[in-house]
Amino acid sequence: MTHDSVRGTTDGPGSGDTEARPALSRCIDVSPDTFAAEYWGRQALLSPASGLHADFSDLFSASAVDELVRERGLRTPFIRMAHEGSVLPPASFTASGGFGAEIGDQVSSEKVLAEFAAGATIVLQGLHRVWPPLIDFTRRLVDDIGHPAQVNAYVTPASSRGFDPHYDVHDVFVLQIAGEKHWRIHAPVHPDPLRDQPWTDHKAAVAEAALGEPVIDAVLRPGDALYLPRGWIHSATALGGTSVHLTVGMSAYTRADVVRALVSTLGAHESLRGSLPLGLDWADAEAVRPVVEEVVAEMVTALTGGGAGARDGADASAGAGAQGALVSRTLARRFAEATRPEPVAPLATIDAIAALGPASVVRWRGSLAARVESLPGDGGASGTVRIVTPSKSLTLPEEAEAAVRRLHEGGAVPLEELPGLDDADAIVVVRRLLREGILVPA
Repeated sequence: MTHDSVRGTTDGPGSGDTEARPALSRCIDVSPDTFAAEYWGRQALLSPASGLHADFSDLFSASAVDELVRERGLRTPFIRMAHEGSVLPPASFTASGGFGAEIGDQVSSEKVLAEFAAGATIVLQGLHRVWPPLIDFTRRLVDDIGHPAQVNAYVTPASSRGFDPHYDVHDVFVLQIAGEKHWRIHAPVHPDPLRDQPWTDHKAAVAEAALGEPVIDAVLRPGDALYLPRGWIHSATALGGTSVHLTVGMSAYTRADVVRALVSTLGAHESLRGSLPLGLDWADAEAVRPVVEEVVAEMVTALTGGGAGARDGADASAGAGAQGALVSRTLARRFAEATRPEPVAPLATIDAIAALGPASVVRWRGSLAARVESLPGDGGASGTVRIVTPSKSLTLPEEAEAAVRRLHEGGAVPLEELPGLDDADAIVVVRRLLREGILVPA
């Protein structure tokens, strides 16, 4: 297979669900629907510069690299360097920040210059936390793909190779920012590796595979993009000048994550809390086998809600539904911990609260994971509406429910248009939601 067979040619980013997934559409030259069905987690995709990803200069640039190294006081691990496949010790490119910033691992621009001139690659890590255009882009991409993401920049001097052929344990988009880089991509030797299955576990196989005919052998130029599922072997060499590219790493949730979430509930089942027999020889596989078979059978029964009293598929279906709800809560909590909602501006928010009026416009905080729940009152008391986020739970009178649900739907809303509230009550509700970081000024 040549690189032409993994180049997207069936449709352009203007087709399919592009408007619904604008950040993803910048990284591919097929529709998001085609990408989801044919490429995600399956095969590599080379997307030449065109359309929505003709230029990534709004996200990052060579001058942004200089600004981060020269002016932003980065510390490890937000910066590291590598030379011919080996990671350099931090002391070779960091130093104390001097008076008022006596921190020993701040980036030293002159040390970085010396190492870069000698052929080392600069790696700027966690840019989704420190560079504003990438903070916004990454948050929108996470919304599009439904998996956590991070962004690193790789800055490679001319004709230099940063790392040996290897694979990553996460999917990546490569976005070429400046210069040219020659990429060689090979099919996996260990498909779909998990986080605890690094390429060094298969070092010899990776090295051997890298000697064969590549699946993709291409030079990326500014605006080109490359998607690699986890496990795909890759190496790259800068050509003719300094190369800058972004690597967007996506930590895809897997079926193994679903299994772990399910297994975490098994301690609640009495049948699985019992002690194993005395005298088992754990070194005797045949002696252990019947115990394993019995436990597996009990696990299936516990997870599906089956048992001696199950008359038909209804109990099993109910059990599966309950387990589905549990997995949903577990992975939603993990997702919320691994991702960030839109940052809030404390000073601007306080100013907006002070100036609230019927014409003020607010919106739900971007990418904030939240549930809106109706709660009945007790003993004739009025009900309430509750907003539950990963970090807090907020309860408001039931009169605010229609307004809360309208805000939760998304979009900018003037206070005077919030349903179910007069202007005075709308100001009270919105003031609290702004202070709690649920809403932001529009």
